[in-house]
Amino acid sequence: MALYHYRAIDANGKIAKGETDAINEFDLESQLSKSGLELIKANPVKDRAHTLRKLARRDLIHFMFQLEMLFRAGVPILSILADLRDTAETPQIKNLCANLYEKIDSGSTISEALAANPGIFPDLVVNLVHAGEATGQLPDVLKEIVESLKWQDELASKTKQLLMYPAFVTIVVGSVVVFLMIYLVPQIIGFVANMGGEIPMQTVALIWVSDAFVKYWWIIVSAPFAALALLMLLPRVNLRFRRWMHAAQLRIPYIGIIIKKIILARVSDTLGLTYRTGIPVLDGLVYCGNITSNLVVKEAINKARADIANGAPISQGFAAQRLFPSMVIRMIKVGEETGDLAGSLKNISYFYNRDINDSISRVQALIEPTLTIVLGLILGWIMMAVLGPIYDTISKLKLS
Repeated sequence: MALYHYRAIDANGKIAKGETDAINEFDLESQLSKSGLELIKANPVKDRAHTLRKLARRDLIHFMFQLEMLFRAGVPILSILADLRDTAETPQIKNLCANLYEKIDSGSTISEALAANPGIFPDLVVNLVHAGEATGQLPDVLKEIVESLKWQDELASKTKQLLMYPAFVTIVVGSVVVFLMIYLVPQIIGFVANMGGEIPMQTVALIWVSDAFVKYWWIIVSAPFAALALLMLLPRVNLRFRRWMHAAQLRIPYIGIIIKKIILARVSDTLGLTYRTGIPVLDGLVYCGNITSNLVVKEAINKARADIANGAPISQGFAAQRLFPSMVIRMIKVGEETGDLAGSLKNISYFYNRDINDSISRVQALIEPTLTIVLGLILGWIMMAVLGPIYDTISKLKLS
């Protein structure tokens, strides 16, 4: 089966273009005629690899959900992929289904077909599917994957919410300060200077800051963007700086602890998912290390894995690295002692999910009044610096 790029026409004379899988041009013509299209021209796509693009997280979740539901209903895998291909709303899904159909039809297993698309399916998903095939529990494994992907999507949304809100408010406050210093303050200061008399220290400081903004506004405005670009570039070229920055992220007041909870939530969810599907703990810890980009956490996981490989219990391996809080270590230890480690890991994921929601709500409730106070202090300083000389001048006029 090959992928064809076609040009067709419908009954109203409207031209339609697209790509679809077909055995040959006759098969393509038959498929298009069922959709009310008449084939005009068809060209096989030679380099199929370029047609497969990385799916958005939501699209991947939707694809895996449909795969799980139809597979659980007893529909053969080739029929599932053919139906998904023919009803796909996006070219990415259509091309992906066609690619998987072709490989499975040629004799590959489902996990092998997924592994042939590493840019779309992570190694963790491929190995989970392979474990499901080996144990005969593929529908249950697919359901676990879908639930995990949904949870990770919610976690990513919470992370974005945590970082975007303070960034947005900070930008607004910064913009207000720049406007005041460049436009409003110089006009008011000019009026104050013309009144004569001694200028107090806070007014001198305001004049100095305002002059700096007026003269070097391009440096002040561009400095945050330059710093951001530097923080994004340096970690890519300097491993020591990347590790330092990752450690600093975890030490940011209030926000750092939430970032750590989000990372550890993904780790516990991944370890629980791999353990429930029959993947050994040591292999599961490899995937746990791969899913996090934070070098500090990654190193701690690798050290814990080494201890566990040398015979230490899982709880002891994690406790030695001080990665998880003591309560989580106790939950893991209870799971080991009762033989229900999978249940304990699932409870840990639930605990972190609830705790992250509460922590984000508390930080957001704290950020808004804090930034409001900062803006109020800046405005208060400007008012004192401007109104102080005016009040002194009026007082002198009354005395005279």
